Amino acid sequence: MFILLIAVLYLAFIGLGLPDTVLGSAWPSMFEEMNVPVSFAGIISPIISIGTIISSLMSDRITLKLGSGKTTFISIFMTAAALFGFSLSTEFWMLCLFAIPFGLGAGSVDAALNNYVALHYSSKHMSWLHCMWGVGASIGPAIMSFALTSGRGWSKGYLYISIIQFIICFIVLISLPLWKNRIEKKEENDNKDRKPVSFFKVLSMGGAKPLLLSFFCYCALEVVIILWASTYLHLDRGIDAEIAAAWASLYVLGITVGRAINGFASMKLSDTTLIRIGFVICTVGMLMIILPISNTVSLVGLVVAGLGSAPIYPCIIHSTPIRFGADKSQAIIGMQMASAYTGSCLMPPLFGLIANHISISLFPFYAGAILITMIISYEYLCHKFPLKTN
Repeated sequence: MFILLIAVLYLAFIGLGLPDTVLGSAWPSMFEEMNVPVSFAGIISPIISIGTIISSLMSDRITLKLGSGKTTFISIFMTAAALFGFSLSTEFWMLCLFAIPFGLGAGSVDAALNNYVALHYSSKHMSWLHCMWGVGASIGPAIMSFALTSGRGWSKGYLYISIIQFIICFIVLISLPLWKNRIEKKEENDNKDRKPVSFFKVLSMGGAKPLLLSFFCYCALEVVIILWASTYLHLDRGIDAEIAAAWASLYVLGITVGRAINGFASMKLSDTTLIRIGFVICTVGMLMIILPISNTVSLVGLVVAGLGSAPIYPCIIHSTPIRFGADKSQAIIGMQMASAYTGSCLMPPLFGLIANHISISLFPFYAGAILITMIISYEYLCHKFPLKTN
């Protein structure tokens, strides 16, 4: 039973990552076919992000009412239906419409799954599950690329991905008795007299603010690097555009491989230790990008930064129930997800303004400032509100 359920969880995390990076791959074809400006991608992404933030903040109430299994099933169904809607869209307004359930579904499943694993599984599974997110995030663009290069078009790419999501949704549905037997009976007992934890109650908890700032900074850093690294390397360092794009994609690969390695390391090291090791490696990677040693060193620095980023996200989530208590973890993890999506939504466009009005050469300093802020906020959290165990 344990093996079957963990397999379902791994599959669900692949499904979580599957559509996350597809829009960027499909948009060059989509905006031309729909006859809209290329900048309109900046309308769809915020709609998805706002929906994700709202559902993340509501995750405690939803999970308390439905349980983790049903919440996961409904959320994956919403994202699958939204992706199917994308495949049928012929007008831009239709994409905006289907972006709403896409965001709402993504936020709920992300928060519910992360809390579920943090409460009931070891740190190694948290890292390996987030590694599966990276696998999904890599498969999604590959499917879209296949659809485009084979002449089937972006709509068929979204159709294929939606079919995979519906299959994952069906597997989660038939696995619900496993969730009920293993986890949700315990959840029912633990949550019998528990009320949802409000937004302001979470903010008033000791350590919540620096924790949320750490999450804001982590996802801001991740998306800033993914979005702007190749442009910086091409325009400021003079590296060929195709080479810069290929190496920038290895940042995500570094995160994925790093999380696989982190799962083994977590058997010997604590979450806090792994996070600090990640900070050191990520800082080394950023220095390799900043220092004008050579273009090769800068390119390798992206991969090193990815490896360093790997343990931060899953290890902070995994330690949340230990730091704040199992009865509050769903609300806090929901707010962590909301903070993460807010960071990824606000900080990359802000650098776009800086690059446009000042210089693209400020990219590594901008990313470095986010990294330093994250390190300071997390170390403040550990100093003022240390874990009881771990």
